[in-house]
Amino acid sequence: MTLAVSPDACPALVLNADYRPLSYYPLSLWSWQDAIKAIFLDRVNVLSHYDRRVKSPSFEMTLPSVVCLKTYVKPARNPAFTRFNVFLRDRFSCQYCGAREELTFDHVVPRSRGGQTTWDNIVAACSPCNLKKGGQMPVDCGMWPAQPPFQPSIQDLHRNGRAFPPNYLHDSWLDYLYWDTELEP
Repeated sequence: MTLAVSPDACPALVLNADYRPLSYYPLSLWSWQDAIKAIFLDRVNVLSHYDRRVKSPSFEMTLPSVVCLKTYVKPARNPAFTRFNVFLRDRFSCQYCGAREELTFDHVVPRSRGGQTTWDNIVAACSPCNLKKGGQMPVDCGMWPAQPPFQPSIQDLHRNGRAFPPNYLHDSWLDYLYWDTELEP
């Protein structure tokens, strides 16, 4: 999955006050209109610009490509339990066969056997594997998830989100993305 961002749309990368993106997946982007509004409301500092300008009869401005919030937004401690976040935790792949198509989710311990719909019992699964496993326990069908289900932290989801970069990254964004990844010798 990739985020469809058109270079012609001139989106602005939005960083928290600590210079980290608010989110990696989806990448925290604002439209150029929202970025300009935030500039006028004095909510952001502009760190980088595009080579494009917007004009009105009484005003002209270079479009921002990277903005940083002036006030730190504290990230949520625990991510919401959503289908998207389960898929992101499991890197958008079936935990039984590795397929990336037709994803749904599976109760490792089936609901019919007392399993609950929680982080610790749900994994991403492709439809064929989900149908094959059905209401069976993993030991009965020999289907064990590649990664046991767990409640991820925000950092876990950010780390996984970095593996799915958007299809467009402006050069001015690169200094602010992935800066905390290990450098190669």
